[in-house]
Amino acid sequence: MGAETGLIAARFHRTLIEIISRKAIGLTNENGVGTVALSGGAFQNRLLLKGVLAELTVAGLEGLAHVSIPANDGGLALGQATIGLALSH
Repeated sequence: MGAETGLIAARFHRTLIEIISRKAIGLTNENGVGTVALSGGAFQNRLLLKGVLAELTVAGLEGLAHVSIPANDGGLALGQATIGLALSH
């Protein structure tokens, strides 16, 4: 009857990858930068992360992603604690 669940999910992810990549590429062009940091809980999704990184590479941009610090609230909390510590000295 309708499309298979896997096909719908693939199209959904591809659409998000295209939207995020186009916006990031446009913003880098407008601001004269060549590096894009991908952060936040959405980038815990490996399909989304790998797809956007690939699109940025094709566009000649460098994409940065979390390696040892979580992309979600754990990373945010660590950043806030780091800023708090820096401001206390």
